[in-house]
Amino acid sequence: MRRPPAWIVIVTTVLMLSPAACGRPSASQVVSATGAPTEAAPSNVPSASPIPSPTAAPIATPEPTPTLDPSEPAFATLDPANFTNSTVIDNVWMPYKPGTEWVVEGVLLEDGDRIPHRITFAITDLTKEIGGVRTVVAWIEDRRDGELVEKEIAFYAQDDDGTVWYLGEHPEEYEGGALVQAPTWIAGVAGAQAGIKMVAEPEVGMQTWYQGWAPAVDWSDYGRVDAIGLDDCVAVGCYTDVLRMAESSLGEEGAFQLKSYARGVGEIRVGWRGETESREELELVELRTLSPGALAGIRSAALQLEAHAYEISLDVYARTKPSQ
Repeated sequence: MRRPPAWIVIVTTVLMLSPAACGRPSASQVVSATGAPTEAAPSNVPSASPIPSPTAAPIATPEPTPTLDPSEPAFATLDPANFTNSTVIDNVWMPYKPGTEWVVEGVLLEDGDRIPHRITFAITDLTKEIGGVRTVVAWIEDRRDGELVEKEIAFYAQDDDGTVWYLGEHPEEYEGGALVQAPTWIAGVAGAQAGIKMVAEPEVGMQTWYQGWAPAVDWSDYGRVDAIGLDDCVAVGCYTDVLRMAESSLGEEGAFQLKSYARGVGEIRVGWRGETESREELELVELRTLSPGALAGIRSAALQLEAHAYEISLDVYARTKPSQ
């Protein structure tokens, strides 16, 4: 997660999302964003305090513009009518089935130090409606040198074209066990907009999309296809035809977090490129289907965090309907 300084002047572009039209290369072929140019193709438990009555907030849908520079981040227009089965996320690069848990582990490089870093990401059996779109609820824990530094609930949905969208998050960040900040954003509230996490048919040279937009918390992450057709081996196995995405945000010129995805698995590796403050080297060390008891445990944890969100995020999270 990257949050640029509040003084950055932001210039944005808007586009109506349309499905990609080209095919993928074979597993043995590597296509890099730094190689020969390709034609751009736009794609498609509970707290004792009462929960406030939600006030539904529609997601803003800016007007599209006719032309775009594919290398520059742009907005995609979310249409709730295009989400008829939104909680079934079966995108081959990002299969978010309830009860699945990924654990990535490695190091965070800071000031010459190598800090042990472990992130657990699980899909709960909860759903939450945001701006007329029902989302699945993910549960994330971030530990550095064994200490819990962040826990989060995040919200994803898949449209009828197979594109996975990101509609918001409530992260709570800690130092020494104490809460230090909770930069919550929800699409449709306080100027925030949903973004694209993964298109159905990624191609090098296609449009770069914002993954979300939240000016109130300086959240402007975007992602572009960096390479496809890679081979990669991590702790849980070796994969071919791997997709690599390069992610950054406004204010981080030339600095990217590199995320690799295997078909039918999801994220398997995290790396970096350029001068960036967030230099992580992580790989997938565990991929498992949670037992009913374990799934119930993360469901309870997510609901507890949501109850706290209703207490401390009165202007944003309190305007949403409860997860169910």
